[in-house]
Amino acid sequence: MERHHLSASPKTVHWGEWDARIPPVLSVKSGDSIRIETLSGEPEDLPEDERFVVLQDHQEVLANVRRGPGPHLLTGPIHVEGAEPGDVLEVRIEDITLRQNWGWNLQLPLHGTLPHEFPEARRLHLPIDTSDQTVTLPWGRRMKCRPFFGNIGVAPPPSFGKLSSVEPRVFGGNIDNKEFVAGTTLLFPVFVSGALFSVGDGHALQGDGEVCLTAIETALAGTFTLQLQKQKNRKLPIGITSTALITMGFHPSLDNAAEIALSQMVALIAEISGLSRQDAYTLCSIAADLRITQTVDREKGVHCVISREDLPSFGQELKGLSTFE
Repeated sequence: MERHHLSASPKTVHWGEWDARIPPVLSVKSGDSIRIETLSGEPEDLPEDERFVVLQDHQEVLANVRRGPGPHLLTGPIHVEGAEPGDVLEVRIEDITLRQNWGWNLQLPLHGTLPHEFPEARRLHLPIDTSDQTVTLPWGRRMKCRPFFGNIGVAPPPSFGKLSSVEPRVFGGNIDNKEFVAGTTLLFPVFVSGALFSVGDGHALQGDGEVCLTAIETALAGTFTLQLQKQKNRKLPIGITSTALITMGFHPSLDNAAEIALSQMVALIAEISGLSRQDAYTLCSIAADLRITQTVDREKGVHCVISREDLPSFGQELKGLSTFE
């Protein structure tokens, strides 16, 4: 296993898009770990308050990188040697750290979950204490940060062409799942040679739904271990935390997104436990939770969560699902 470092710079960041044609900026082997620096915010999102330090690499990227169809700054892509369509890329999030002393939150007209109730734009810049990992809200409340990356995944199928960084899809993208903190393992289906992993859109803190349009957006760095599973042919991203399994559903309709997330969980439980699909469906009804991931990214998100303790044969149920278990 080798360890790599990928800084955020005009040569390593792409702005607002997912596209299989974006050339890789780093090549690694399966099992390697990479420390990746990310950025958050377009020019209009930067603070004018002198208390808040804008990173030098952030200024350089905004000045030199072509603006894409979405707002997110993504570091990558990273080519994983040996990855081919039909494989799965396991992404172990080893750690996540805050890179700057501020974050931002945005409301825009005609956006968010209640667009007609809040027609005025508002952009807040909030102080982050990186030493005690807290953010201070406008009304004085200090809250503990729980950082995660909103945009994370592999390159989309080439037939999809250039996609905005706004929507989550089968390859990942703007998933915005607050459960994907340090210690989480994510499984992504691979659609192109090399997988082409990218990450960005750091969040210091977010509630399920991300209802006003954004979370507390900020610059993060993370360490990721990338591991290949050959010919697993999964359909959608899967999350594995220390306590739970998580499946995802994305669709413009929340009803359909919920059905997709639940169907994926039924199939996953049947796969790893040996239960029939009908028994797995029953288990989901008595032990799994359907949660709204986000309602603001055009393709809405629902995630289905089941405690690992509620799975049959606890201690053996994840055999073959993750190499990190």
